[in-house]
Amino acid sequence: MFRALLLVFLSGVLSASAAVQKEYIFLSGGPSLIEWEKYKAVPHDIWWGNFIRAARVRIEQIRKEQGPEAAITWLVYKPSYIRRGARQDKADLIGNILSVRDKYRVNLVWIANGDDVINYLNAGRPRDEVKIADFEFFGHSNRACWMFDYSNEIDSGSKSWLHENDLAKLRRGLFTRDALIKSWSCHTGESMSRLWRRATGKKMIGAIGKTNYADGHLRGWIPALSEGARWGG
Repeated sequence: MFRALLLVFLSGVLSASAAVQKEYIFLSGGPSLIEWEKYKAVPHDIWWGNFIRAARVRIEQIRKEQGPEAAITWLVYKPSYIRRGARQDKADLIGNILSVRDKYRVNLVWIANGDDVINYLNAGRPRDEVKIADFEFFGHSNRACWMFDYSNEIDSGSKSWLHENDLAKLRRGLFTRDALIKSWSCHTGESMSRLWRRATGKKMIGAIGKTNYADGHLRGWIPALSEGARWGG
């Protein structure tokens, strides 16, 4: 009798576990404009696609690892790519982003601010059924803030961001037990990662120091740590 009850219990646990689905989420901020960067010793974002190509590489990896049915969502800060395409590159950058969406069959979600990111993480899918297994950010940041339009609309500043103080809006229970959470941006590990853990209970890997997107083609387009920097969280 006890054995039968145990089997029923275990069967229920396994069924519940199997019912939980996984989502893989990538977030790309926008590039700067040369009109703001041209007088700097080391201008940011000489190439428009730093944060797009790096995300594309990770999306491709997840698609290969998890298969054609894996739920992959890509959050992209659209206004910066519209301005960059019209004012600097004279190209249809939005069309380029859409081509990545179509090739890898991802759910592309345009964002305008940090609240859009918070809202999608909290409720973009039913989080009692779909847990986040991977969340990665590609873009500009300082120690307390992801800056989606750094040096794109104003010089060396941003009008769209997600600040560490807003992380308290995130719900608990959004992530799988072994979720990978990583910020491929500068200085996140110096403060923002700590508040992320406080808000979600999950570790976010972030750089202590700067990251570097230059010469991405030499390392498969994955961002590198700058000299003297290290990963923390």
